[in-house]
Amino acid sequence: MLHLNPPIHTERLTLRQIDPIRDVDAIHAYASREDVCRYIPWTPKTRAEVAAWLPNRCAIAINKPGTAASLAIVVRETGELVGDTMFMWESEEHQLCEIGYALNPEHAGRGYATEAARALLALAFDTFDMHRVMARVDERNPASAAVLRKAGMRLEATLVENEWFKGTWSTELDFAILQSEWRSRQG
Repeated sequence: MLHLNPPIHTERLTLRQIDPIRDVDAIHAYASREDVCRYIPWTPKTRAEVAAWLPNRCAIAINKPGTAASLAIVVRETGELVGDTMFMWESEEHQLCEIGYALNPEHAGRGYATEAARALLALAFDTFDMHRVMARVDERNPASAAVLRKAGMRLEATLVENEWFKGTWSTELDFAILQSEWRSRQG
């Protein structure tokens, strides 16, 4: 079992457990937006749908490979929730996990997604001793690819039109980083 053990503090952010009552409005502010949902599995949600969906995203313990946990991204200075992260344990045997994130566009361009992604990489390697972390993005989402590059991940594969996604063929960019690469960059 992997336990995320929040809160996780970075220079400007706190990654904390999602509160299924208190966080509904803040998450609805971006989970309802077509531009946010365009390249991620979920579709825009009403406030009622977010309220019903959040209890399933509040787990901070991952019981087995193939399951995920999410954390809220909160700006430490203001206490404002600006997005959320996903940490999925892909394989115990291969010591592999996947990370993801969604950010309210009102807070884009400030480096919050990169800072949150780096915190998840630290969690994966320093706490859970993972061998490899991966992240997948749609090729049509260059901002997300830039986040992963800034976080220290490298483009490892381009899967051309590999998935029928929301009514069109999607080309997937797979990013990854090994624990040895992470450690060498940390000094």
